[in-house]
Parts: sequence; C-alpha cells; structure tokens
Amino acid sequence: MSNTPSHLISALFLLGSTLATQTLHAGIMSPAKLEADSQVALAAGKDPIPGPRSCFWSRGPASADPYLNIAYPDAATFYWAATFTVPDNAKLALEGQFAHSRYMSFISYDEAGRPIESVADYLIKPKTGSSNPFIAGADRNAKARDYSLGVVDGRPDPKLKTGMNLVGEQRDVINTPKYGGGQQVILYRIYAGDNGTDETAGAGLPIPVLTLADGKVLRGADACASLKTRQPLQLDPAAMAVPMAKYHDLLKEAAKFGPTFPAMNPPVWHQQLDRDALYGIYLNKTPAEGARKSEGGFYPNLDNQYIRAIVNRKHGKVFVVRGKAPTTPRTVKGDATMGTGDLRYWSFCSNQGFANTRVNECVHDENVPVGPDGFYTIVLSRKADRPRNATLQCGVAWLPMADDGDGAVDEDVTVLQLRHMLGTSSFPHAVQAVSKVGSEAKDMGAYYPQGRYISPSAFEIAVPCLIEKR
Repeated sequence: MSNTPSHLISALFLLGSTLATQTLHAGIMSPAKLEADSQVALAAGKDPIPGPRSCFWSRGPASADPYLNIAYPDAATFYWAATFTVPDNAKLALEGQFAHSRYMSFISYDEAGRPIESVADYLIKPKTGSSNPFIAGADRNAKARDYSLGVVDGRPDPKLKTGMNLVGEQRDVINTPKYGGGQQVILYRIYAGDNGTDETAGAGLPIPVLTLADGKVLRGADACASLKTRQPLQLDPAAMAVPMAKYHDLLKEAAKFGPTFPAMNPPVWHQQLDRDALYGIYLNKTPAEGARKSEGGFYPNLDNQYIRAIVNRKHGKVFVVRGKAPTTPRTVKGDATMGTGDLRYWSFCSNQGFANTRVNECVHDENVPVGPDGFYTIVLSRKADRPRNATLQCGVAWLPMADDGDGAVDEDVTVLQLRHMLGTSSFPHAVQAVSKVGSEAKDMGAYYPQGRYISPSAFEIAVPCLIEKR
C-alpha cells in the first residue's frame, strides 16, 4: 500500500479524469475545450462532469470522453463506483431494476484495484413477482424487473470460476471485504444500453438500503451518512495507472530489446494476467505459471478476459486486424427476447498507454461489419492516416490512434485490446479457454486476431470498396 495520502490520491483521480482529451464519437477535443466547458457548467451552478450520480454512486460514470476516462473503460459502457463502510451489525442491500442493456454487473475490489467477486446480471436473483431479463430466452422488456442484492463483508470461494458463464447459478449477495480503515468498494457496470436509453439504460441507479443494528431502515440518500460514502479513497496509486516513474523504468528496460519493443511486427498479443505479467511485457519476461487472469488492472471486469497488443506506428501508419467474429446476442435495437451466442459481448478498444489508461474509442460486436465468411476487418490509425475505404459502408470498422500516442512518452504508441465476455464451455475459442501463455493462437484458432502494418494507400488498393459498382 502506498504512503501517499488517500485524500490526495482521490483528488488526483478526479483531476486526471476531468482532463481527458477526446470526445466519444466526434474526434479530438482539446483539454482547453473541456476545461472551458467545465467552467461554463460551474458558473451555471452545474456539475462539470456529465452523467447521473448519487451520494452512494458518487464516482462516475466512467466511459469515453467527455465522461470520466480512466482505467480503460469500454466506450460502449458506463461504470459507477461506490466507496462506503457498512456499520457494525448492520445490513446493506442494493435494490434496483435490471437495466435495458446487453449486460450489467456488480463487482467488488480491494485497495489495489484487484477484483474480488463479480455478480453478473444473469446471476442476480429477482424479487418475487419479477423476472430476470438477462436469462436466455427471457422477455427483455418485462415490466416487473426488480432485484435486491445483499452486500457482505467476506470473500468468495477461491475456486469460483471467473469469466465463464455459470449457467443455472444464482446469487443473492456480493462479497465485499473491508480493507484499510474498513473501506469497501463496488463498481456497477452497464454495457451497450438499448438505443434511446440514458446512461443507466433506463433503470436509474441502484438504491442502497441499510438496516441498522437497532432495526431502523435507511433508504437511498438517507443511508449515505451512515455508510460514510464521502470518505476518501484508500487507494494504491498504481490501481488506476502505472506510476510515471515505473513506466519510464519499463520503457528503459524495453529499449534493450529493440527501438520499438514491446511493439512487434507482426504483433504479439498478451493475455491480461496479474500486474507482474503486465510489467513482464516490457521486460521480455514470460508470466509466472499460474498467474491469475484479469488481475493486472486497472479495475478489470472479472466477466471479461482480455488480450492486448502494443502497436507502434513506426512499423506503419495503419494497423489492420482480421479475425473470425464470435456470435453474441443482438440487443442494441431493443430485441424483445434475450438471445444466446458464443459470448455475451466482445469489443476492440484503442487505448493510450499504461501510465494514462485512457480509451480513445471502441467498436463492439454490433457495430463491427462481418463479411459472409464470418470475418471482420478493423483498421487502427490516426485520423489523418485513415484510409478512405476504412468505413462501415465498405465493411471495415475504424479505430483512432491519439495524436499524442500513449499520452505520456511516445506519440507513436497505442494499446489495442480485445475483450471477450462470459465465455461458455460450448465455445472453446474464447480468451477464457486459452490453456496457457503462448497457446493463444492455437486455442483461439480462427478467432485469434491477425494483425499487420500497412500504408493508407496500400490498404485502399488491397481492400476495394464496391459500393454501387456493377
């Protein structure tokens, strides 16, 4: 645990979040523009950061700009964090409605940003008379969609599988152990809300219901004081991003293996494991046997597992990825019934470096064109280098590189990350099913992303766009 005062870390987190530098869909927005907009909001007596919050869910929503853009959020999602302490002999429950979205979850964390337990949507037991719309085949538009989830100071079974779809199981509590001076942290996530819904996907934010030792019940804002929801974060600074001094040390070591290392041509995809494995990418070091997946930060989602590549445009101005697309439910347009698929969700995200942890933009399964052969093509480049045929109309998804690269040291570096959510035992090619480090390509087969560097003009001639050509 760092000796940095927790109130300072909390302040730095909020400051860094408000200085994000790119809008969600509209291209580059300068820090000066964001600051000016914030000042206008403050002058009008408004919160300078967009999106709903409550005294319990006080930190968030995290997403792509102009929201709180830190810890590598997926641009199609919104995350909120609650920081609290349940009083001795009291009981806390979170009550709400299931969101109109592809996915929602509650995940508890420790002071290093490592996940403790995820209670994903389909696991949550609905209240009597309500139904869970995330169960395969369920009515996604059901009006009775209430739930209550208890919060307990404990730890889950260490043998509990993570990242896999645990079909048929249910949860009525989430284990949220206290650390430091008794602090507890839960993140609430919503992925891919239905078209036309707000950040909460039409459900509002869950309400805390606190039953004190004497039996008195406090709901919503009335519970916040007793839960100490305004307490500062007791947070290791490395939980949000690699400290700058450490990042410089890693780059210095990486330079011993080549001028662009760890960016390679062709690229190398690394599983997200623990923090030592993350640092090992730069040290050219193989992860330790048994390194746990999805624990290397930054506040990862246990229902996702990830592979990532370090991309450097010194190898080429355009980076192209091809792979076979897993099937998923189709929900964004408000499909009436919850579908099934190989995964619940997948996406590619263009990110800045590990000292920044900002997302540039993402594309997810429902906005990635898939050809008749079942394969997708994704192009990653700066806006100025975007091939003219890197468009959805031409069957290509495009992701931007930031003009300042990793946002810290190297303007040519981007981190490209693939998420696979809730793999199933019937789909052996998910990231969740990778048996060991080094077998990613073998185990994922056609679903393993193949990447290459190319020039904009070479891509334009290699991938002809035949719109209205007869």
